Amino acid sequence: MRRKDAVLLNDPDPFHSIVPYVMPKRTEAEVSSEVTFDITELLSFIKKHNEEQGTNYKLFHCICMAIAKTIYHRPKMNIFIAGRKFWQRNDITLSFVAKQKFADEAQETLMTLKVDGDMDLDRVSKIILGDVKKARSSGTNSLDKTMELVGKLPRFVLEIFFWILSRMEYHGIYPEDLAKGDPNYTTCLLSNLGSIGADNCYHHLSNFGTNSMMGTIGTMYKEEGRDKVKMTITLDERIADGFYFAKSLKLLKYILEHPEMLTSKVSDPVPEDIAK
Repeated sequence: MRRKDAVLLNDPDPFHSIVPYVMPKRTEAEVSSEVTFDITELLSFIKKHNEEQGTNYKLFHCICMAIAKTIYHRPKMNIFIAGRKFWQRNDITLSFVAKQKFADEAQETLMTLKVDGDMDLDRVSKIILGDVKKARSSGTNSLDKTMELVGKLPRFVLEIFFWILSRMEYHGIYPEDLAKGDPNYTTCLLSNLGSIGADNCYHHLSNFGTNSMMGTIGTMYKEEGRDKVKMTITLDERIADGFYFAKSLKLLKYILEHPEMLTSKVSDPVPEDIAK
């Protein structure tokens, strides 16, 4: 079997090799964990860089960078299951939603960020800011236009259309143009609920696509004089064991609580006792 977006993993351990048959659906294999980050030093880091270097770093940009760095050094977090097979994704891709404006009736635009090993926080921040500004000024992107067109099809045609797409996905021949920009085909889908004054919450995965990781970010708050934020992460437990997940979350927490690590490239070393 071949896919354009990933490489087939041929040697899962005996237990994991049968898991996709015992739990064929991603939504049957969800695990969710709430993590609290102490961001006191991170907020000072953001303020200092923005004032002294003229950057426009946001907390969300730093979280995206930390997640990308974690996934790079913990590659099993970038595995997905399709067609009952394990696949190692070729790229690290993060997706999120940007509202056109903060109003109930405002439309949402889906954004995708591809991160490679040579990127740093400055590059990640500029891409996010640029893409969001472009989407808000134009009011749409290519995926929005595709969904608008498909959404106008009759119901019975949509049912046939998505059944065909599901079969194509199972056999690894899903159209590349449709997957591009689709958050269901990214490493991690993020929802920054704190930006609208909401708390983090559990968010389900989807059986459609290849996304194995979902995160919701809550509002910042004070506790015993420290700035903190909570994040709820939902994972497909079939792609790795609990020990691997726990160490990955520990690394993510370490990066965010040691913001100097965000100034280095995604591929630059992280503490070996956590990453290995």
